[in-house]
Amino acid sequence: MNEFQISTLVAIFLAISGYFIKYAIDLRITKKKAVIDSEKSKLNSELNRVNEQLEKFYGPLKALNESSEIAWVGFRKKYRSHTPHFFSNKEMPNDEELEAWRLWMSIVFMPNNNKMFEVINSRLDLLIEDEMPESLKLLCAHVAAYKTVLHKWSLQDFSEHTSIINFPSVEVKKYVDISFSKLKKRQSELLGLIKK
Repeated sequence: MNEFQISTLVAIFLAISGYFIKYAIDLRITKKKAVIDSEKSKLNSELNRVNEQLEKFYGPLKALNESSEIAWVGFRKKYRSHTPHFFSNKEMPNDEELEAWRLWMSIVFMPNNNKMFEVINSRLDLLIEDEMPESLKLLCAHVAAYKTVLHKWSLQDFSEHTSIINFPSVEVKKYVDISFSKLKKRQSELLGLIKK
């Protein structure tokens, strides 16, 4: 073989080798891009779920619960602030206080409680957990049981003033606050990961 033939063979070999090397690199880049796209798709899907949980479940519950808490504090400052509980066994509310209780319960507290009840019952699919937490079960039971009391009031029967199930204010606040914070943190993490 002469020098020209050898250099031609080397050139052909280098061209073919270059083609296969480029093909291997392109294939590797394509696979890596597919993995990255798949990960971003999963992250976007998770972000959409978190956004929906915040917008349609935990956000409304938090807002309704906090507004009820603020209203409750205002109500208690005005009525029976000298007792640890509105309905105290030592000193029951007088007629004027009971009338205020019925007014606030009918116009402020129960409408908010009913909205929380509706959010919970209509969007259980957005729970973080697989099972409904005890605090939300108690909230729903409280609202359902209070409906009989409100119905009696509508008939001018004021023999009852409370639900047979207490509103689980501490438990609901704790659950909603922790869940909302957890979701907001995850939302921030996902936004950071997707932007990378």
